[in-house]
Amino acid sequence: MSTTVLPDEIRPALDNGVPAVMVTCSAAGVPNVTVVSQVYYVDEAHAALSFQFFSKTIRNVRENPRAFVCVSDVVGHAHWILQLEFERSETAGPIFDVMEMQIEAIASATGMSGIFKLRAADVYRVLSAEKVPYSATIAS
Repeated sequence: MSTTVLPDEIRPALDNGVPAVMVTCSAAGVPNVTVVSQVYYVDEAHAALSFQFFSKTIRNVRENPRAFVCVSDVVGHAHWILQLEFERSETAGPIFDVMEMQIEAIASATGMSGIFKLRAADVYRVLSAEKVPYSATIAS
């Protein structure tokens, strides 16, 4: 399986604080769509997603490690569609610590302190990254 290098131009979309949409599928083929608070740039081939609430999503990823995530680039007027493959969950360490701090900042800014709690930073290998302009999304 090949790995895609995340382009530098995706970084502002990952850092903008806009929640992402994640799609998973169970081993039986049942899809699940959820909102993810944070998609974090780990390195050029990996992204970490905040694991906070969603047990069905995590169950699906453990059965079928593939997922899609749609990240909004509001400045660039586009969506980024990432195809991912789950590698590991981290509940401590530098990636978890940074993501936990960012989740707390998001919670504080939205009046949800104490409700948003990072359970793990789930690290995924990036299989593909495609930029889709808003105009293409609307025309579809």
